[in-house]
Amino acid sequence: MSKSFIEQVHYIRIPVKDLELSAQWYRDVLGLQLVNITEELAVIKVNEGPFLLILVPTEDETFTHFTIDNEPEFSIGFTSPELSEFHQHLMDNQVKVEDIKEDNGHAFFHFYDPNGNKLQVHW
Repeated sequence: MSKSFIEQVHYIRIPVKDLELSAQWYRDVLGLQLVNITEELAVIKVNEGPFLLILVPTEDETFTHFTIDNEPEFSIGFTSPELSEFHQHLMDNQVKVEDIKEDNGHAFFHFYDPNGNKLQVHW
């Protein structure tokens, strides 16, 4: 098939235990825009683009990430031109953060939201 009918990714749904706390964390710690919150979901806008994160409350023990050999692997990757500053900001806000790593001129690190969802940021 040479033509795709898909234009772009619009949103990713993220399971959370406490919707209000999680929405505040994504807004206050990550600096993203909380567009709307109801009992069923919270809509988080990622800057000026069309991309959204949808926080969905659940009691289940589930995460956005997956595992390989029983180790968590991220499925959502963000970019930040101020990688070191962002890393320090997360540590200052008591976020579980892994060390910054470099791979062929590409720097990145992993961090976890309050629900244990593993995320990555790179530059």
